[in-house]
Formats: sequence, structure tokens, C-alpha cells
Amino acid sequence: MFYYLLPTLMTYDFILVIAAVVPAIFLMIKAYRSDRLEKEPPALLWDLTKAGIFSSLLALIAERVLGTLLNLAVPQESVLYNVFLYFGIVAFAEEGAKYFMMKRHSWNIPAFNCQYDGVVYAVFVSLGFALWENISYVMSYGFTTAIVRALTAIPGHACFGVFMGVFYGIAKKYDYRGNRGASKTFRVLSVVLPAILHGAYDYIASAESSTWYFVGFVALLFIVSYLFVGRISKTDQYI
Repeated sequence: MFYYLLPTLMTYDFILVIAAVVPAIFLMIKAYRSDRLEKEPPALLWDLTKAGIFSSLLALIAERVLGTLLNLAVPQESVLYNVFLYFGIVAFAEEGAKYFMMKRHSWNIPAFNCQYDGVVYAVFVSLGFALWENISYVMSYGFTTAIVRALTAIPGHACFGVFMGVFYGIAKKYDYRGNRGASKTFRVLSVVLPAILHGAYDYIASAESSTWYFVGFVALLFIVSYLFVGRISKTDQYI
């Protein structure tokens, strides 16, 4: 009987994978098409997507190690535990891993010659991360999870990538102009601000009776990110 069920199971798994992948690909295309001055090389974008996938593994290791230490130091029932968990561990582990892989693959390349390029790079790395994470969730919890994450988590990662990329592009502009201090400041901001937003996202989502607060926060995050992308794209210039 197993052999009769196998094609059905394989088809179902294929549908789940497609449901997990399509939202990320859609947002990648949106970021790519908004690049007004000079499109980035497809090979580079593929490398950044793979870098995002690998960053999810780095973040997982960091979260496991730091989470174990947190369990030993802070009572799990306390508010402080959740603050440290979502803001100090999960958010900085994930956004830090994305930034590390993005910078490693893009900072010194000739193609990084426009400020909006930073947004493209960060969004592709973030969605590579989200793509892999989403496949894991969907394969474990099913199609309903795919729908929920398509409306929340995947666009959320894209939004964090937008904020990361905006400051990353500004950092590169100052680096080109020889202002190393300003460049370093904006590189720090390109990690800290997305991490704060990521921590707030997770913290609100985990709180009891926070559905409408979460919906409001996500809606505001999406709107601001959308406006950011439009503005940076329209005012983009070579650096």
C-alpha cells in the first residue's frame, strides 16, 4: 500500500515546498525590478541567496548555544527571559548572520556601485534565509503554516532586509568617499536597527492576546519598508 501512497505523498510535499518558496521569490523579483540604475549580475544574486541559506545555519548554531546559556542564567517564566531571548539572541543571531554573509559576498565587489544595491543585496540574503526557514516550517507544520508565513514571516524578513540594505548602501557610499568613521557607524546601524525590529516582531508575536498589536506592527513595518524601497529606488545614484 505504501507504494500506492508514495506518489501522493511526493506530490503533497512538492506543493508544500512550492508554497514555501514562491513568496520569497516574488519579493526577490520585486526588489530586483526596483533597481533603476543598473541591474545586479544574476550570478551574484544567486550567491547572495545561497549565503542567506547558509546564514540560517549559522544563526541556528548561535541560537542553540546562547539559548542554553540563557536557560541557565534566567528563569524561563520571567519577562526578562523573553526580552533577552527575542531581542538579544534570536534577533541579533539572525540579523548578524545575514549581515556577515552579505558583507562577505558583496562589500568589495565592483558591482556594488549604487546606493540601492545595498537594498538588493540585503533583501536577497534575507529572503534566502527566509526561504530555507520557511521550507523547514512548512514541511513540519503543513500548508496552513505556509499561508500564515507568506503573509507575515517572509515579508517580515524582506522588511528587515530593506532596513539593513538602506544603511548598508549608505555605509558603502561613505566608504567610497574615504569617510571610514561614518561608514562604520552606518554598518553598525545596518545590523542594530533590523535586529531591534526583528526582536519587536518576535516579542509581540509571542505575547498573549497581542493579535491586533501584531497586525498593526506588521502593517506599519510593511508600509514603511515599501515607502523606503520606492524612495531609495527613485533617488538612487552612483556612488
